[in-house]
Amino acid sequence: MNSTLEFLSFSDPNVRFVVIGTMILGATAAMVGTFSFLRKRALVGDAIAHSILPGVCLSFLISGEKDPLWLILGAIISGWVSLLMIDGISRTTKLKNDTAIGIVLSVFFGAGILLMTMIQHSGNAAQAGLDKFLFGKAASLTQDDIMVFSGIGIALIVIVLALYKEFKLVSFNPDYAKVIGLPVKFLEFLLATITILAVAVGIQAVGVVLMAALLITPASGARYWTDRLGKMIIIASLFGAVSGFIGSYISYIAPSMPTGPWVVMALSVLAIGSIWFAPKRGVFSKLKLSWQNRDKILTENILKLFYHLGEDEGDFEKPRSFKQLLTSERFKELELTKGLKMLKKNNLLRKKGETWFITRSGFKEASRIVRLHRLWELYLNQRLKLEPDHVHNDAEAIEHIITPEIESLLEKELDRPTIDPHRSKIPYPTE
Repeated sequence: MNSTLEFLSFSDPNVRFVVIGTMILGATAAMVGTFSFLRKRALVGDAIAHSILPGVCLSFLISGEKDPLWLILGAIISGWVSLLMIDGISRTTKLKNDTAIGIVLSVFFGAGILLMTMIQHSGNAAQAGLDKFLFGKAASLTQDDIMVFSGIGIALIVIVLALYKEFKLVSFNPDYAKVIGLPVKFLEFLLATITILAVAVGIQAVGVVLMAALLITPASGARYWTDRLGKMIIIASLFGAVSGFIGSYISYIAPSMPTGPWVVMALSVLAIGSIWFAPKRGVFSKLKLSWQNRDKILTENILKLFYHLGEDEGDFEKPRSFKQLLTSERFKELELTKGLKMLKKNNLLRKKGETWFITRSGFKEASRIVRLHRLWELYLNQRLKLEPDHVHNDAEAIEHIITPEIESLLEKELDRPTIDPHRSKIPYPTE
């Protein structure tokens, strides 16, 4: 608790630098990564992260110091060379894009390791901490680093806001963007550049190995919460910032724990939580919807059975026993019991002794289901020219999802028919 209070007080300058730095890095990488995610270029981020290592090392060898601006400049150049090589290999050979990414990634990363080893044996005292670009060490962030990262972060936000509509169009429909006269090549160049920038500033916190997670994981989690790009960018940036804060906190209260990997772990928890618990696209939401649809189909089929039995016998108010219902349709005993209870709860059926009656509201609902079934059968027969004995199964499947709007269109299209292809009456609500 004392460590937590000390952390939240932000009295330690090093804590402030680490927290602010990781939150900026997480948010900006997530914002840029959203476009990479939507353009299905997730692996490119991983390739850039590994490919900028030789650029960082060459910048250090040329400048002789670990200046953030020099290192980022070298990272940008190296990242761009790697992208050009990936594109060149894909265009000029029969190798696919993923193969080109694998080749460039491994070659550049190998070259970076060689240069890093050379620097470590050079005796240059300024190289201390340069190896943190491999696995990251957010605790080594300084005030100068924060200033550079903040400047780059603000620049990335300004670029995204200024060209939001153009980036959106290029991400979803580049062909249309080209037709209406947008400079697609330049916009793609700009997207690639800001991706390289985001990766270049992020690897110092999480390293080249985990940078792809910082770039793509927030966007993949945010995608489960919304259909709108603007909201997705905001949610992804929040995920990145929150994970940066959590990673910094865990690293502070447990000094043996590295910040970068815990940032990625926090991101993973947020993404997995989104996959399972997001309100519309989450696994639980889809399971709930599936269960609701299954219950809806079950109860509607039971009501339809009551209607058919009443239609055959000319008495819709006649009581039906559980055994009669079970043998009249292919219901399992447990599901029939469940369906009858749900219908009773909704006042669509009532029970008297061991028999079941359909209520007035239940009869109205049963008539609607039968009407939709027979209208669809007639539509398939008249418009698609299917034989009457070939339309029942299709109508069984579609009757449960026909909306009132589609029902109205069917009635208008078929001129409000009264008889279905099997010469059965189509029931309409009484005025």
